[in-house]
Amino acid sequence: MPDFLGRSVYLTEFEKQKAPLAAHPAGGAPVFISLHIGEEFGPDYPARVRAMCGWLRQQGWRILADVSELTARQFGCDDIAALAAELGLWGLRLDDGFTLEEACALAAAMPVAVNASTTTPAEAAALAAAGPEVIAIHNFYPRPETGLDPDFLRESTRMLQAAGLKVYAFIPGDGQLRGPLHAGLPTLEAHRAAAPLAAFADLAVNYGMDGIFAGDPGVSSYELELIERYCATGVLPVPVRLAPGQEGLYGQIFTCRPDSPRWLVRYQESRKYAAAGGPVEPAGCGPRPRGTVTMDNR
Repeated sequence: MPDFLGRSVYLTEFEKQKAPLAAHPAGGAPVFISLHIGEEFGPDYPARVRAMCGWLRQQGWRILADVSELTARQFGCDDIAALAAELGLWGLRLDDGFTLEEACALAAAMPVAVNASTTTPAEAAALAAAGPEVIAIHNFYPRPETGLDPDFLRESTRMLQAAGLKVYAFIPGDGQLRGPLHAGLPTLEAHRAAAPLAAFADLAVNYGMDGIFAGDPGVSSYELELIERYCATGVLPVPVRLAPGQEGLYGQIFTCRPDSPRWLVRYQESRKYAAAGGPVEPAGCGPRPRGTVTMDNR
């Protein structure tokens, strides 16, 4: 399971993101930036990027930069490796335009990420052999209805991991959403309106992701704290409001039964907790919509 939530930082949103990023220490987690968003370009673009990267490094973030074959030229550097050294980048996410040979050469020197949707098994194997830390990152999808479906995400991830690559994906935020659509930036379409913790846990448990980024600039402190707790303990926090008289169940740890059917989750400790509280009389025996927590009665 990933032990971090990577963040995405955008030059146009950077000043708004500084305070939230500083409030939740990086702890060495990666941060994703893009160095080829056309609407951000301007005469002072290189200076602003250098300042942003300097601040992120001081805060302890490892910077993974999305680059194209033209990026180095914008900064007056001879090649992309020289730019990575100048900006203090931890890794490079290589956009289309780099040959397999160029990607392998870079992978021998630093962490490299490639497009998970376009990398073939043969390319993945060659990249995995070229460097100690090569990542395949699934895209995020700003436009509703264009995100990946579960089968494709699961199968492509399995193929890339079998070839030796780590695989990362994106979840949406729940605060400041990136424009112009402000409709979330998930990899999986089913996550577009999901809470960050729910999307994070789904990618970690059901898809076996090695790393997860928030695609949007804003993730609330509440969701960040839940995700950080999950990463630190391996216990999934479930926000609930229990009925009066059941407050003793707050904070208890439950284990999912392996024979749970797909439409509900049964807990192994139910009988033990119920025995400690005494017989449960019938109450609230109405409809159970999705998200309901129920207890068997006598």
